[in-house]
Parts: sequence; structure tokens; C-alpha cells
Amino acid sequence: MIGAAQMEDYNNNGKMHPKKFSLVLLIVGMTMLFLGLTSAFLVREAEGNWLHFSLPPQFVGSTIAVIISSLSMYFAYYSAKRDNLKSVTAGMAVTLVAGLSFVYFQYLGFNDMADRGIYFSPANGSAGGLVSGSFVIMFIALHLLHLLGGIIFVTVVLVKSLILKVHKKNTLSISMCNTYWHFVGVLWIYLYLFLNFAPQL
Repeated sequence: MIGAAQMEDYNNNGKMHPKKFSLVLLIVGMTMLFLGLTSAFLVREAEGNWLHFSLPPQFVGSTIAVIISSLSMYFAYYSAKRDNLKSVTAGMAVTLVAGLSFVYFQYLGFNDMADRGIYFSPANGSAGGLVSGSFVIMFIALHLLHLLGGIIFVTVVLVKSLILKVHKKNTLSISMCNTYWHFVGVLWIYLYLFLNFAPQL
């Protein structure tokens, strides 16, 4: 027999909830997008005319923030399954603050690159090899866009927890939020490691 929490994710026939299935499709699409872009990065870097530069140190702060947010998100989800409603709200609040901190560190990182003359421009490839900067900024901006969607999702679940609509018999929203938030967190770590080590910027 399917438990109460699982019934939120699956219907009576044991099939995945349509909303959860849509989320899985979204994640698959995002994965393919970023894998395609990182492949294009490697191909273009191999062609030459490429500026090598170090990533802004502020992105370390972004990485720490996303790790903290993932831990607090899991704590909130774990608490919801055990009907610890105050802990759900606390965990979601920490996740939101950490997510906003991530955005702030990204902003500082963009400013750092701008101070070094690294901007996004389709013409950079013919103007001295700064196409590498355009690639990096595109990666970060696309990820940030997806993370901002996650922040909205976290905010919605936080509000629902405040009005006691997130508990062990109603876990669909926090389960989906947990899945999406961990995905964008893992995606950032992948991009950070890739840009730091794989292509040797």
C-alpha cells in the first residue's frame, strides 16, 4: 500500500504525478541544454583565439551558499515527512536566504569580470579572443535564470508552510521543490568545476 506522502507523488495506479513528471522533463531538457553548451565551449576553445582567465573569487561564496541551501532544503523536506511543521518553515527560510546570498555573490562576480573588461558580446571572438568571457557569462546567466525560478518556488513553499499547508499528508510541493533545488545546486557545482578545471581557462 502506498503511504500518505507517496500518494502525493503517485496516483492510485502507481504512476508518477503529472506535475512531477513535468518537472522531470524540465530537468532532462535543462541537462541536455547545459551539456550541449559545455560541449560547444570545448570545441570553440580548441579552435584558438581564446582568452584564458580565472573565475571571480566571489563564485566560491556562491558555491558555499548553494551547498548550505541544499542542506537546509533537505532538512525542510525531511521535516515535512515527519510533520515537524516549525522545522519545515525554518528550513525553507534558510534555503531562501542562502539562495538570495547566491544571487548576491553572482552579482559581485559579474562586477569583478566587468572590472577586468570581460563582457558578453557576440563580437568578442573577432576582437581579441574574449569569446571565452561570453561563454562563461552565458553559462552563469542561464543558470542564474533557472535558480531565480527556484527561488520563486522556494518562496511559494515557504508561504504554504507558514499557513500549515505543508505536512506529511501534503508533500507534493515541497518534494518537487526539493528535487528542483537540488538539481540547480548540482548544476552550479558542475559548471563551477567545469569552468575551473576541465578547459583550463
